[in-house]
Amino acid sequence: MKKSLLSLSLGGLTIGITEFVMMGLLPDIATNLKVSIPVAGYLISAYALGVVIGAPILVIVTRNYPPKRTLLILAALLAFFNSLSIIAPNYDFLFVSRFLSGLPHGAFFGVGAVVASRLADKGKEAQAISVMFLGLTIANVVGVPIGTYIGHHYSWRYTFIIIGIIGAITFIAIKFWMPELEAKSEETIKNQLQFFKKPDAWLVILITAIGSGGFFCWISYIAPLLTEVSGFAAADVPFILILAGLGMVVGNFIGGKLADKYSPEKTIICLLLSIALDLTLVFLFSSNPYLSLVLVFTSGFFSFALVAPVQILMIKTAVGAEMIASATIQAAFNIGNALGAFLGGLPLIAGFSYTSPNLVGITMALLGVVFTLVFLHRKQRLIRAVNV
Repeated sequence: MKKSLLSLSLGGLTIGITEFVMMGLLPDIATNLKVSIPVAGYLISAYALGVVIGAPILVIVTRNYPPKRTLLILAALLAFFNSLSIIAPNYDFLFVSRFLSGLPHGAFFGVGAVVASRLADKGKEAQAISVMFLGLTIANVVGVPIGTYIGHHYSWRYTFIIIGIIGAITFIAIKFWMPELEAKSEETIKNQLQFFKKPDAWLVILITAIGSGGFFCWISYIAPLLTEVSGFAAADVPFILILAGLGMVVGNFIGGKLADKYSPEKTIICLLLSIALDLTLVFLFSSNPYLSLVLVFTSGFFSFALVAPVQILMIKTAVGAEMIASATIQAAFNIGNALGAFLGGLPLIAGFSYTSPNLVGITMALLGVVFTLVFLHRKQRLIRAVNV
């Protein structure tokens, strides 16, 4: 593995723990700050909102900087903003710190995805991007379970100390391992923003935001699902999350392979249908602890297999505006995060079982299929028009 890609993977590790450890810590934070679990779930939405707002803004602000300088700034922000959560005296402060922590997320992955594709060998762009996201998946195998364990047995604040340290290591790795690349700033802000006038751009955003929302309906409430429905002890949750992380690692690798071998549109359709089927099985069989463990793995697998195909689809759709488009796709993933946490929480507030968020997730995944079919139809119609 190239050291330059490894430094991006470390950034993915920082972001992965930051984003996903909150799901495992929800019961502990809710108890410590004296709020309900659904209210604590809004901390997930706060982070996602930060990603949505920060992704395009930070890419635009740093557009004339060389990629290495931009990544260093974003890594520093990741370390600093996450450290604020350590000292949060109450829920409102933690809500704000979670929002701030999300600001550099999308921009880091957006710039990093374009940098990874520029560093990749020809024909292996999607696989290079998947290397960057490898850190995100490893976070779910190692970082999130450890962070959840520490948060449950000691204090959730210690988890954020670890995140801050890894963020600092990311900064150092980028400083010494990332090569200097020229900034591609020929396009003005106005020209880059023209990208958002394309219907295809919004279709990819909808595919990502709505389709991935199905996954976040599931994982946002995975801790109470495992304890209240599957019958596991709270102390078992960190170890079970390792299964989800392993699924994400394998899925991320397979997704990158599929996106380089087949068209990203067809790959996305197959994966979203698989997510819908998987969430159906979660809804039906989570009361069986053995099947529940299998489904934890498969849910992580299918959801993260989606990441590289969607990212490469957006980059191919946004010629001339790759960085802002790539950052926007991260914002779209986190719109899915916010929607999944919020919409998935509604049936819980209404008093339904912890399996009920999966019904919302199934619907969102299938809507993602519909948007992908529309995108594919538009593309095929354009090809036919050009050939005529």
